Amino acid sequence: MEVKKRVLIKGGEFMIKASAPDEIFTPEDFSEEQIMMRDSVKEFIDREVWPYKDRFEKKDYELTKTCMEKAGELGFLGVAVPEEYGGLGMGFVSTMLVCDYMSGATGSFSTAFGAHTGIGTLPIVLYGTELQKQTYVPKLASGEWFGAYCLTEPGAGSDANSGKTKAVLSEDGSHYLISGQKMWISNAGFASVFIVFARIEDDKNITGFIVPYDPSNGISLGDEENKLGIHASSTRQVFFNDTKVPVDHMLGDRGQGFKIAMNALNVGRIKLGVACLDAQRRVIDNAVKYANDRVQFKTPIAQFGAIKEKIARMATSCYVGESANYRAAFSIESKIKSLQEEGMEHQKAELKGVEEFAIECSIIKVGTSEDIQNCADDGIQIYGGMGFSADTPMESAWRDARIGRIYEGTNEINRMLSVGMLIKKSMKGELDLMNAVVKVVNELTQGNSFEKTDEHHLLSEEQQKIENLKKVFLMIAGSAFQKYGPALEKNQQILLGLSDMMIEIYFAESALLRTLKNTNKGIDTKYQTDMTKLYVFNATITVISKSKEVIGNISEDNEQLSLIKSVHRLCKYDKLPNIISIKNRIADKVIAENQYCFL
Repeated sequence: MEVKKRVLIKGGEFMIKASAPDEIFTPEDFSEEQIMMRDSVKEFIDREVWPYKDRFEKKDYELTKTCMEKAGELGFLGVAVPEEYGGLGMGFVSTMLVCDYMSGATGSFSTAFGAHTGIGTLPIVLYGTELQKQTYVPKLASGEWFGAYCLTEPGAGSDANSGKTKAVLSEDGSHYLISGQKMWISNAGFASVFIVFARIEDDKNITGFIVPYDPSNGISLGDEENKLGIHASSTRQVFFNDTKVPVDHMLGDRGQGFKIAMNALNVGRIKLGVACLDAQRRVIDNAVKYANDRVQFKTPIAQFGAIKEKIARMATSCYVGESANYRAAFSIESKIKSLQEEGMEHQKAELKGVEEFAIECSIIKVGTSEDIQNCADDGIQIYGGMGFSADTPMESAWRDARIGRIYEGTNEINRMLSVGMLIKKSMKGELDLMNAVVKVVNELTQGNSFEKTDEHHLLSEEQQKIENLKKVFLMIAGSAFQKYGPALEKNQQILLGLSDMMIEIYFAESALLRTLKNTNKGIDTKYQTDMTKLYVFNATITVISKSKEVIGNISEDNEQLSLIKSVHRLCKYDKLPNIISIKNRIADKVIAENQYCFL
């Protein structure tokens, strides 16, 4: 793994501090061991999962379970589990890599894998007592047992802490009786162990429990849900009726359940993001092969400009998504290692490391889940009428992608969380956001002339543009906070607009840094440069649009005109890139290779 520096930054600090290319991790930095693991996972998926897509679409839940068992036998279910509990003890980047390539063939298996290895296992690894970990984790890591996560209720979705499930302590104090209803529980049909969240008495916060599945202990399952996608992912309601749970099965401390749930979801969010990447690659591969084979007007449709437009967009979003996901993964891994070097035990270090970058986890989840949906939609369009047929892979890819914007916290919730957490970090003094805002405002009000970019440096225009997009965000966020103060968190549409700016900035900067780093390593980055230019161009358009939406709400008259003028001043190009030529070059490369070819 060739990374020159391990420079520690704070979560969210990318908004006020630039990173250097050699401070990040890119997919081109994978070590030989990581490449071997990636290839092993791809071989497994191509052998055991991809050929049987039709069976997954026909709700073959037993096939999902069988594939999970085989994955367990190969050690894939234990990549994030410490070696002392039967896992492989891999670093965070490697666990992301496995999740990436395990998840592309079908959303059914991807969901089963993600739910089990993430929210079904990690809460015990991270919060369990030593006895709990020794009892449950080895069997979860091997695939002998499977885990499920019981948080959502009919009246408690995004507001997870409002659950009505109760845990009543027995008179002799030896056990709790849990009663309640959970819904949308992934892996419920074959789970051996449930992580259940319930409220004790009138506690403010819920509490977590480890509950083995035992139908004779007041646990019953609803029928399999009929879903739009992820057809062979077992999804059922779970009912608890005075289910007897020993007191030593409490997970963490009393009232800590909400914290456990949120931290588990932070991991789940970034893992969901990376799980969308190989799905994009497979959609691109199939769409390009079809476009090369499909002839209309005596010409392969891949040669038509309207098709090239889509191929370029699909490839660019995948390249940028890879860049953002592995950049964030390395930030988390670096923080974990730093905490361990300071003497913190692994489990606590991992908790703190992921929690530190909760903003980036939400950004990754939103951006990548929407990219795979758009990619699959373009794939259907390239296939035309055949894309609407269930006999082609595009239809199921589109349906499976749709859930990504809902679970692990809806994209709306994650958008608002990302901005809310940034503001809270600033108010706690963890990020010097206010001074950054003041500095930008002073630059603009004093009429400072911004330096023109040096055209002799690669992507200098894009680098300056990203710095300026950050200034736009800081200017708008500062004005919004000045108007609303802490009540800003109640103005959801403003938060949504600010979040869209943050997402575009993080993804654009990630692509820029990846391309520059690879250039410095001597890699031919001709097409990576084109994709970076294309993404930054479109990101700039998004930031301008979202800025104007927010400005119209937070200002009037002269102040409004001043803000709009500043946005255009910061977002203007010294020289417009030839975007159509850039798109054609990207598309022509993918078409010539007949596959996604930038990794």
